[in-house]
Amino acid sequence: MMYTAYQTQNDLLGPMQQAAAWFSGWLAQPGFPAEPSPWARQMAAAMEVFSRLRLTHSRPPFGITSVQTGAAGHEREVAVHEEVLLVRPFGSLLHFVRADLNEKGAAPLPKVLVVAPLSGHFATLLADTVKTLLADHDVYITDWHNARQVPLSAGPFGLDEYVEQVIEFVGALGDHCHLLAVCQPCVPVLAAVALMAQREHPAQPRSLTLMAGPIDCRVNPTEVNRLATSKPIEWFRKNLISRVPLRHPGAMREVYPGFVQLTAFVSMNPDRHRQAFVDLYKNLLSGELERAESTCKFYDEYFAVNDLPAEFYLETVEKVFQTYDLARGELMVSGERVDPGAIRRTALFTVEGERDDICAIGQTVAAHDLCTGIRPYMKQHHVQLGVGHYGVFSGRRWQQQIYPRVREMIHSFN
Repeated sequence: MMYTAYQTQNDLLGPMQQAAAWFSGWLAQPGFPAEPSPWARQMAAAMEVFSRLRLTHSRPPFGITSVQTGAAGHEREVAVHEEVLLVRPFGSLLHFVRADLNEKGAAPLPKVLVVAPLSGHFATLLADTVKTLLADHDVYITDWHNARQVPLSAGPFGLDEYVEQVIEFVGALGDHCHLLAVCQPCVPVLAAVALMAQREHPAQPRSLTLMAGPIDCRVNPTEVNRLATSKPIEWFRKNLISRVPLRHPGAMREVYPGFVQLTAFVSMNPDRHRQAFVDLYKNLLSGELERAESTCKFYDEYFAVNDLPAEFYLETVEKVFQTYDLARGELMVSGERVDPGAIRRTALFTVEGERDDICAIGQTVAAHDLCTGIRPYMKQHHVQLGVGHYGVFSGRRWQQQIYPRVREMIHSFN
């Protein structure tokens, strides 16, 4: 019922918001009627803001068509195109192909697989992460599909399937791969690397970078962690899981809707998001179009929501946030107990943000205590001052302060 009610509301508002977007552009265009009147500018700004308050359910484009490479003073622009290497029901392995990869005499770049979160948004949320990495690496990403587009015939996709899918993707890249996980996937990715070590998989990654992930949520719990433990798992199943409406390919599949997750994210900082749209209106009104465009670009991405398979969501809430299975040495995947202590060939780098209110300091670095088989010289940790959760993997401090450490780690163990 919840999903159906949401879909009905979205269907009713959609045409009005599309009309508002058209009307806003018409009012704001030069020459209407001569110079836009104050009334026209106010109306155009209001219509633009209204049109932006809409959720979408398709992956936005990464928008990465080129990357700047080379040392200072010797930079050059290199073209980039996307190539899908593997397609599975719940996710694809996407390759960002640099045009200079096959140039004669060019040294091979380290292969980096970015494991994107499956937590209500699409992998494009990491576009800045990918573009930054592309300057010095051969980059791939897990492009998770929207569960409401996956038919029931594809079967379930729980935590076990997620871990095994990561292992398959790593195996497809061979034995010179480096892994980088952001936020939610840090637990299943650490589990995947541990299982590869336990199984003596030939493609064990050279390094593993875990960024702002909930390895041990018992440490310095946040409001997100407290919410997860405030109710039994059956409450989450009963109140947050819905069936996909009949109009979609994944009809009747049980999902945790992306719009519910987005609502939870927004409710953590409602004043900040409200102010962002007030500022958007003011910037449009005053002609500060660059600032307005920046806000629009962020919310176009932020409001693109991705439904999660119900089994994956519930197992993650229970095993990661309630019973802490990996941290307690009790996580089972495909009937096999996960032992991070089995990892020996993979270097470990963890990153945390000083102001992270989603995954607090201490939760990610806990991976070092679990990975007892990795030698000390192969372990590093970095706390970035002055950043919250998103600042760990996007923005100026990611590009200028965190990324150089990540690059150094990867190239040291390539």
